[in-house]
Amino acid sequence: MVAEHSVIAITGIDTDIGKTVATGLLGRYILGQGKRAITQKLVQTGCVGLAEDILVHRRLMGQELQPEDHQGLTCPYVFAKPCSPHLAASLAGQVIDPAVIRQATRTLAARYEMVLLEGAGGLLVPLTEELTFLDYLEQEACPLIVVSTPRLGSINHTLSVLELVRNRGLTVLGIIYNRYQESDPVIAEDSARIFSRYLRRYGHHDCVVDLFAVEEYSRQKRSLDFSPLFRCRY
Repeated sequence: MVAEHSVIAITGIDTDIGKTVATGLLGRYILGQGKRAITQKLVQTGCVGLAEDILVHRRLMGQELQPEDHQGLTCPYVFAKPCSPHLAASLAGQVIDPAVIRQATRTLAARYEMVLLEGAGGLLVPLTEELTFLDYLEQEACPLIVVSTPRLGSINHTLSVLELVRNRGLTVLGIIYNRYQESDPVIAEDSARIFSRYLRRYGHHDCVVDLFAVEEYSRQKRSLDFSPLFRCRY
């Protein structure tokens, strides 16, 4: 059963960690549960026109582009320069207005049962010089799903995210553990164990869900099951 909260944020411990694939597959899973769901990208840098990550979401969800995509609701800000959102906006002569993002999300939430909001980079990426993604999530009181991996350095980054979120009073529904290109199974299993332990320690939902290569789901070598992320009531 999918949780009732209408907006869930997906963040990662770093850039290029698998947030976009995780968000798209989450959307596909929720659709498969009979729920009306849509994905949203907070801000996209490094492209022009329609946000590239939204295109990936729709492909993974098995959908055509939605009217809300063409209306700019699913990614209110798109900038050409591949850099931090605050800088990309500045170079384009703009300033990101969190009220614009907030209104777009609320419009989507009024039309859909669930909105999956993918962040840009990590939690402390600045949207403006005064506001980080974490600040925005704290204002909105969004529960989070964190994307992590077994690669070296991930334990430090993941536990830092869990502590940051706890200190802001936010809820982590669980960790999507991206095992794509996993190199050392001993490290991978140990990291997953540590993540589970610290989810409990910080008072979050103890849930670590494996994510494998997209092809494994497409060829039905693995079933797509994110149900553990939605078992807690909050």
